[in-house]
Amino acid sequence: MTAPSPVSFRPARPGDGQATFDITWRSVAGLATGHYSAEQIAGWMGQRTPDFYEGLIAHGRMVVAERDSAVVGFVDAEPGEVTRLFILPDAAGGGLGRRLLAIGIDTARVGHSGPVRLESTINAAEFYRRHGFREVGRGHFSHGLGGDPIEIIHMELADQGQPPTVPPAAG
Repeated sequence: MTAPSPVSFRPARPGDGQATFDITWRSVAGLATGHYSAEQIAGWMGQRTPDFYEGLIAHGRMVVAERDSAVVGFVDAEPGEVTRLFILPDAAGGGLGRRLLAIGIDTARVGHSGPVRLESTINAAEFYRRHGFREVGRGHFSHGLGGDPIEIIHMELADQGQPPTVPPAAG
């Protein structure tokens, strides 16, 4: 079996809206089952469209991960919060999420001195715990044009020391 091609990271650019929309939907459909009902998953995207993601891209804080010229994941952040992190299900488990999270944390720390927060889906909470986040509450997803309320876990980065070092792009 051959090793997967290396992943590279770049700022999202106009035209990436369809890819980030598709990644979000495929990630939810492939990774959230067992934690959310079929009805919740079916309605997850609500009124979101690729144009919704183009609007997020226009803010200039989204980074995409590419493998073989195809977008396989992305992270979006604003001061103090990692707002979105999604990867394709077949890219999960190989360190891509960790690398995107480091980028998101670095971005969230720009212009912000307090704790870095995020809203984790139930299925992703253990991933965030392994990377230093702790639960500070529960609620419902608040970013975007979702469908029915989706239960989430409010989390904060426990260690506010040095920013994480982003691993090299190759690998």
